[in-house]
Amino acid sequence: MAEPRVPGGRGAELDLPCGESVYVHDLDMGMREYDCDCGASHAVVTDVHPPSRFVPEFLVDVLRATIDTDDDLGEFGTAHVMGVVLEEFPGEVVSENVEDDQDVGYALVWVTDFDSRRLHEIVVELVVELMEHAVSHADDDSAMAQFEDDMLDFDVSEFVEQYRRERDFSGPHDTAA
Repeated sequence: MAEPRVPGGRGAELDLPCGESVYVHDLDMGMREYDCDCGASHAVVTDVHPPSRFVPEFLVDVLRATIDTDDDLGEFGTAHVMGVVLEEFPGEVVSENVEDDQDVGYALVWVTDFDSRRLHEIVVELVVELMEHAVSHADDDSAMAQFEDDMLDFDVSEFVEQYRRERDFSGPHDTAA
């Protein structure tokens, strides 16, 4: 449940991992980073951001087809991705449910202690771990060996660099280019 509105109409106040705070109304849907008073840039993710912000749409389709979600959030999406990040980095990610605040345009928001590039790398690393886990349950040793061989050649940092370069992060629909 969202915190009560504060005077000035700036919505709930979110305590950041760095010790500073920000009002949710200062975080808009198009924002990918918040330049904090602490001097750092913190990644900002809302539930309206598509998971293709981090990985190609074809991979999102594969994840949706293979991962059963057991919650009321629907098919695998950004909320699930950020749930995995939050689970791995509980002290470095804060989230807020603001679904009762009609003025922000999103229902869930996450802010991390790291910047958007580092978050992107973390998400890719975690998706690779999910894929490895899925392949390990396939009871196919050759598939696991092939996956492991493919991952030896996969450079997360280079992937993120190329994906961010080729992707349109500022478009109105935020879809992969």
